[in-house]
Amino acid sequence: MFFVPSWLIFRMDSSPISSTRNPKIINLRKLAQRKQRRAQGRFMVEGLQLIGMAGEAGHKPLEVFYCPEQFAGETAPALLDRLLGAGGEPYRVTPKLMQTLSERDAPQGLIATFPLFEARLDAVLDRLAPPALLLILDRLQDPGNMGTLIRSADAVAAAGVILLEPCVDLFDPKTVRGTMGSLFSLPIVHTSDMALLSKTLAGHQFRLTGADGYQGEIPWASGSACLRGSVGLVLGNEARGLSDDVRPHLTAWVRLPLPGRAESLNVAVAGAVLMYQWHQVNRP
Repeated sequence: MFFVPSWLIFRMDSSPISSTRNPKIINLRKLAQRKQRRAQGRFMVEGLQLIGMAGEAGHKPLEVFYCPEQFAGETAPALLDRLLGAGGEPYRVTPKLMQTLSERDAPQGLIATFPLFEARLDAVLDRLAPPALLLILDRLQDPGNMGTLIRSADAVAAAGVILLEPCVDLFDPKTVRGTMGSLFSLPIVHTSDMALLSKTLAGHQFRLTGADGYQGEIPWASGSACLRGSVGLVLGNEARGLSDDVRPHLTAWVRLPLPGRAESLNVAVAGAVLMYQWHQVNRP
């Protein structure tokens, strides 16, 4: 049994939405497409942890689709209470409909939409406390890799993540899940102008360090000089590596040894190792 605030009872007693042809449901399902997320100016979040982290970071919900029959324990109803208190428009749905909307085998009974958002580079740089780490992702195309790298950057307390476009959408459902909520707490900047980015970061004493499997220093073999101080760690595209327009702006290179038979590392794995190496050197 869970507690439902009295000011919600009239909403809970209303007839739930059951049809996939309902206009609200049609628009919600369209958010699986990047062009629709941009057109509607919002994205979908599922999962109690992710939705809760969005609220804790100050993001205001637009809509809340809920199914009380799928609530387990008191976390979901308490979160629903907070979402509606923050201004989310409630829409009760049937268990069957929630199952079609959810990407989980066992839905938790809550889906929310939030406005798209983006950090500004100047605001990120104004809050820096050197030495700082900025993760720069060069036109990544895999949402799982992007999500994992954002999560890893958050784990090492990086100052932010910069996405070089064109790249996979930050608000792709797979990216959102991969971040495990870190996209709500870590500043993420988009840019397509590498020359301007390089000039701006140089003005804040950042060294742009590219990760490459075939050149550069092995960080622990060189005393990690390439990762000491404020660093913009640049990771390349999964298939092509670092782009031709990015390479001229790099002032240092770093690589990870491959003593085994594997020819390369997944970019998310390599990025996490290098970010933790930076952390070890600069924040022991």
